[in-house]
Amino acid sequence: MADDNTKGYEAIPFAKKHRISVEDAKAILAKHGDDRKSADKEGRRVSL
Repeated sequence: MADDNTKGYEAIPFAKKHRISVEDAKAILAKHGDDRKSADKEGRRVSL
């Protein structure tokens, strides 16, 4: 079963990629929508 999917970017793989919590990942994906570049940039910023 897939988790919350925001325009092709799933929260769990995104969280693992950036080593952040799933809750943070969901918030980032909700904020940035389908803009993968911005979401990745925010994910890297949060992981520090």
